[in-house]
Amino acid sequence: MVKLEHRDFSVGEDKEEARDVSVSGQRLQELGYAVEFRREMSLFGVLGMSFCAIGILTGMSSAFQTGLFSGGPLGLFWGWNICSLFMFLIALSLAEICSTYPTMGGLYFWVCKMKPDMPILGFFTGWLYSMAMVFTGASGNLSIALYLASMAEVGQGRTLTRIEITAIAWAMNIFSGIINTIGTKAIGRMSAFNVWWTLGGTFVLVITLLVKAPVKNSPEFVFTNFQNFTGWESKGFVVLLGFLQAVYTLEGCETAAQVAEEAVRAEILAPLAVVGSIAGSWLIGLAYMLSLLFAVQNIASVKATTYAIPISQLFYDAVGPKLAQVCLVVVLLAQVMAAITNFTASSRLFYALARDNAFPLKKQFMALNQFQAPYWGVWVSVLIGCLISCAYIGSAVAFNAILSSAAISVMLSYMQPILIRVFWPDSIDEFGPFRLGKWSWPVNLAGFLFCIFVCVLFILPTAYPANVLNMNYSIVAVGGLLVIITINWFWWGKHSFKGPVKTWVTPSLSLH
Repeated sequence: MVKLEHRDFSVGEDKEEARDVSVSGQRLQELGYAVEFRREMSLFGVLGMSFCAIGILTGMSSAFQTGLFSGGPLGLFWGWNICSLFMFLIALSLAEICSTYPTMGGLYFWVCKMKPDMPILGFFTGWLYSMAMVFTGASGNLSIALYLASMAEVGQGRTLTRIEITAIAWAMNIFSGIINTIGTKAIGRMSAFNVWWTLGGTFVLVITLLVKAPVKNSPEFVFTNFQNFTGWESKGFVVLLGFLQAVYTLEGCETAAQVAEEAVRAEILAPLAVVGSIAGSWLIGLAYMLSLLFAVQNIASVKATTYAIPISQLFYDAVGPKLAQVCLVVVLLAQVMAAITNFTASSRLFYALARDNAFPLKKQFMALNQFQAPYWGVWVSVLIGCLISCAYIGSAVAFNAILSSAAISVMLSYMQPILIRVFWPDSIDEFGPFRLGKWSWPVNLAGFLFCIFVCVLFILPTAYPANVLNMNYSIVAVGGLLVIITINWFWWGKHSFKGPVKTWVTPSLSLH
């Protein structure tokens, strides 16, 4: 007897939902995996996961100054639209693969299935991406601490020390772990709520900024004004540096794949969430960015701010201290949900890697608690996040290098499955319901070239002349991470990891 789901449907429950769950379970078994998780996430929940991970309000707010000082309004506006277009193409590429292989291994599993003769590619993708998710979660939790520090400065004039900020980040790491331990239902509901919070929060911020700003900038300023605080003389290069803000903000659409085994009809919902989250973020981000550009009072003031998060100064100048606190609360809550989602993704990745012998302590990392949460992966993510946060006490430069490496690692992870689709276009035998058809190869090629472009851009010096304080150390952090993964491959992974391990054998095969 084939058992597809450990879930009972009452007499009054929708029969169509029962059929969808059965179809999803059967597809997972066809890929070689037994059903382990309850499928309790709807399209809204899965879409919310990607929206949470992208964190359009948080990414835009935290990195806005990068584009503002590197190209100004001109670079921000055009950089946002250009990068959004290419990130949308990357999302289409990933969605096509996700529809074919709807498992929580995501990027890692796709690489393994499309290039089974090179398990090292899957191993590197899995480790690189899982570490990137942990680093991004740690970054998000520190950002929460910085937003709270900014609120203390704006509201009470009190400046928190680095130790106090780090302590708050620790608390948020632990809080993220507790929420993720509760399991699928809580995360699904939170991610669905995040969609509404992002829409409503954007509306509140846009209206507040445009109505209350004492001076509204002209369209000419918003679309053509150029600013350069980098020291570089080349205007073109300075504008390109501003692209980093857009790319950093838009990373995360693939997170929907990490909960594919917890979603109904994942082969349809997950790819729709991957693409839909980028399309929605493009439009929502554009609206939020334009309101910031029309409302910014003094770019030099933002540059010279003493607030922990520079955009706090923009809010303060535009709407005053009380409404600035309201704006910060809107962004803060969105950041909390985004940080929680990153640990959701990392814990699922640890589970998937352990399931395939690509991660040590297989039994522990595959253990699920009563809430269907892979709690070992959750709390290892928390531990690493807390350790990384300690770097902020000693050096903000060192911490920023770690965070930059996370952004590069995500793009490198995107590049692996897309690279295979470019150079081995017949790597997929049977596609899922979401398919690009004749546009598949051109879209994959464009996405692949953009990944290379961004990875190179991320490691270039962002200021001139470079010194020990403004040097871009991300290449050191990424290089160190790749060295660790390489050593791990030759010391352990090469002998234990051969590709995805089947945990389900169909009855017809088991008879032979």
